Amino acid sequence: MQNQYVLIIDFGSQYSQLIARSVRKLGVYCEVKPSTITLDEIKSLEPVGIILSGESNKDLSKLGIPTLESKTLVEDNTLKAFLYDTCGCIGDWTMTRYIENQIKEIRDKVGNGKALCALSGGVDSSVCAALMSKAIGSQLTCVFVDTGLMRKNEGDEVEAAFSKNFDAKFIRVNAQDRFLSRLKGVTDPETKRKIIGEEFIRVFEEEARKIGKVDFLVQGTIYPDVIESGIGDGKIVKSHHNVGGLPSVVDFKDLIEPLRSLFKDEVRKIGEELGLPDYLVWRQPFPGPGLGIRVIGEVTKEKLDILRDADYIFREEIANAGLDKEINQYFAIITDMRSVGVTDDKRTYDYTLALRAVKTTDFMTAEWVRMPYELLDKVSQRIINEVKHINRIVYDITSKPPATIEWE
Repeated sequence: MQNQYVLIIDFGSQYSQLIARSVRKLGVYCEVKPSTITLDEIKSLEPVGIILSGESNKDLSKLGIPTLESKTLVEDNTLKAFLYDTCGCIGDWTMTRYIENQIKEIRDKVGNGKALCALSGGVDSSVCAALMSKAIGSQLTCVFVDTGLMRKNEGDEVEAAFSKNFDAKFIRVNAQDRFLSRLKGVTDPETKRKIIGEEFIRVFEEEARKIGKVDFLVQGTIYPDVIESGIGDGKIVKSHHNVGGLPSVVDFKDLIEPLRSLFKDEVRKIGEELGLPDYLVWRQPFPGPGLGIRVIGEVTKEKLDILRDADYIFREEIANAGLDKEINQYFAIITDMRSVGVTDDKRTYDYTLALRAVKTTDFMTAEWVRMPYELLDKVSQRIINEVKHINRIVYDITSKPPATIEWE
C-alpha cells in the first residue's frame, strides 16, 4: 500500500475514473472501490481521505476520516484544497517512485524464477515488458507474435526496441500466413475477432511450451481494464481478456501485472522514464485483432498492404501538423466498397478508404475531431497519388455514441 492513500468510492458515477486521474496528477495515490465496500474494509485500507463519487448512501462519519462528496466532476483549484489542506497530503507520489517500488516487488516475487510476457507491441505490453526487463533481465522472455495484422513497420520497430536495448530474451514469431489462412473467406466482424484471438493463443501456447518451465506469466493489465471489467459488484462496462486471473494455456505459478494500478497517461510516463522510444510510448491505441477489424469484409494480404500504406500517410501528416498528441486516436479503414473514379484520364474501379479521428478522455465516449480542411486535403491527395487501388476517401464525422470508435 502506498503512503497517503485516498479512497474513491464509486456510486455509479461516470466521473470516478476522471476524479482518480485528477488525484493522481496532484501526486497522491488513490484507488476506486465499489459502493459495496464495507466499513471494516475501508478501515483496513487506512485512507487519509475519502471521495464519494455519485449519489452516496453511506454514513462514514463514525470513521473520522475527511470525506468529500461529489455528484459531478470535482473542480481542481477544490480537489487540491481537500487533498493538501484537509487530508494533509504532500503530493510526493511519482512515477519514479512507482518504478523503484515495482522493481523491488518484482525481484522479491520472482526470485530465481522465470517469467514470460506476451508482447503485442502496444503501449501497455511494451512498457510492462520494459519494466520487467529492468527488474529481472534475462529471467524474462518476451514472445512477440507478429500476426501480419500490424501497422506499417511496427513489427520491425518492436523488435528493434527490445532485441537491442533490454536484457530480456526476445522471440519474434512470424505467423502472418497462419492468420491469413484462418481468415480466408471470413467477413463477419465477431467471427474475425474470435479467430484472431484463438489463433494468437495457439501460437503463444506453442512458443511457451518450446521455452520449457516458466514460473510467472506477465500481463500489461492497466487500471481502466480492471474498473471497466467490474470491481467487486461494480458495473461491467466491457470485459477485458487480461482481467480475471491466470489462463489455463500453460501451467504458471502466478501472475504478475506491474501496471495494474496505473492509468494510460501514467503508463506512458513510465515508458519515457525507462527509455522506451517515442514511437512505442506514444503509439496509438490499437485493437487486439489489429488491422483485421480495420479491413471491412474478407481480410487479404492485398487489402492489408493497401491499408498499411494509407494509414501510415494519415498518421505521418497528423504528426507533421503537430496534432499527434492532441488527438487520442486516428486511423484509416479500408472498406469493402469499390467505386468508379478517374486516374490519368482512365476509368478506375477501386476501394473507398475511410479516415477516423477522435478525442476522448476515457474511450467510453468520444467526439470526432474537427480537423483542418487543409490537412484533410493534403492527406487525401497523398494517399490517392501514392497508394494504388484507392480512388475515393471519406472522413467519419460520427461521435461515440451512436457509433463506436472502431468500425468493427
